[in-house]
Amino acid sequence: MPAKHDSKRSKTDTLLEEGTLNPTPEKVRDPKFQGSEFFDPHDAVQVKYEMLRRVSIDNASVTEASDEYGVSRPTYYQAKANFDAAGIAGLVPKKPGPRGPHKVQGEVLAFLQARLVPGEPVRARELASLIRAELGIVVHPRTIERALKKTAG
Repeated sequence: MPAKHDSKRSKTDTLLEEGTLNPTPEKVRDPKFQGSEFFDPHDAVQVKYEMLRRVSIDNASVTEASDEYGVSRPTYYQAKANFDAAGIAGLVPKKPGPRGPHKVQGEVLAFLQARLVPGEPVRARELASLIRAELGIVVHPRTIERALKKTAG
C-alpha cells in the first residue's frame, strides 16, 4: 500500500524519489499540460500515457505525438512496447545499470566451481586474485560470494 503523500514534500520531490520525474518537462507542448492541476509535464508516466493515447485514440501520427510530447520516435515505440507488455506499470522507468553479476557467468563461474572444495569455506579473496591472474578479469570478492550462493541453492 503506498504511503500517504507527505504534505511537506513537493510532487516534484516525490517524482524524483520514485524515478518518474520527466527530465524535460519544457518539451511537452500538449495544451492540456499547460496550467493544469491534473496534467503534469513533470510526471513521466502520465506524459508517456497521454502520448500513447494521442496516437491510439486521437489518431495522431507517431511523429506528431512524439514531437508534441518532446520525445523521439524510438522512445514512443519503446513506451508502446512496454505498455503493451505490462500496462501502465510498463511506463515506469527502469533502474539503470546491470541487472545481475554480469562478470560471474559461463567461463568465470565454471572456473570458480572447479576450485571449490566441498566442506571448505569459500575463499572469495583468494578466488578473486586467481580470476584476475588467470583470466584478466577483476571481480569483487563479495560478487563471487553472491554468485556462488545463488548457484548453490
